[in-house]
Amino acid sequence: MGISATDISQRIVEAVLAQKLAPGARLGEQQLAMLFDCSRTIVREALTRLAARGIVTVSARRGWYLIAPSQDEAREAFEARRVIELGLLRGEGPGKPLGKPQLARLKKHLQQEKAALRGSDVGTRSFLLGDFHVCLAECLGNGLLADTLRDYTARTTLIAMLYQSSHDAAASCAEHVAIVDALAQGDRARAEALMAEHLANVQAALRLPALSDPLDQLREALAPLPTSAASVSDPNEPAYLGALL
Repeated sequence: MGISATDISQRIVEAVLAQKLAPGARLGEQQLAMLFDCSRTIVREALTRLAARGIVTVSARRGWYLIAPSQDEAREAFEARRVIELGLLRGEGPGKPLGKPQLARLKKHLQQEKAALRGSDVGTRSFLLGDFHVCLAECLGNGLLADTLRDYTARTTLIAMLYQSSHDAAASCAEHVAIVDALAQGDRARAEALMAEHLANVQAALRLPALSDPLDQLREALAPLPTSAASVSDPNEPAYLGALL
């Protein structure tokens, strides 16, 4: 059985989570069809699905590209993740512990994260750190939100690459460990607070300029010239238009 559009879209998302595809990377239909040994129709279906999920964008003249989120889109993506992840942790009440199979799965994931940190495969490390959040959503019992969260995690991975995140992988893993420890103790409120802190730390590590007053640039350009500057001007030179306004 040949590869499907679902397989291709999944491979692209995994490559994004592993930081092997950069924001704005071109995804040529012909190249992907050759790579996956399938028709361009199947490739186009996969890319169309990813476009609907907000991971790729298409231009009639230029083709398909991974998104390169703006600063506002970056902030919105992290806000969406906060709503989803904190809501999932809050969803079933503060005192309900996770079942043993779910905790075992999360702890196994953490072991894989720690092993990846000791190794040299940056792609695997990046993938596991992002996939922890998807794994947690699945363990909390909501597969639909886990799928949505996978897409938002892919977006924030692209954002981290685009805005040169300085967040330390070891610190991220340690924060994951603390969240799982709180869940193991049945302390959903603490797990939620730790997740909020974790997402804030990841976002704070981005090199995003602070929000500014939209009139700042215009206000600076139209500010009156200093009196001293006008007094030392050469009378033989033509007057600067700004001085006449």
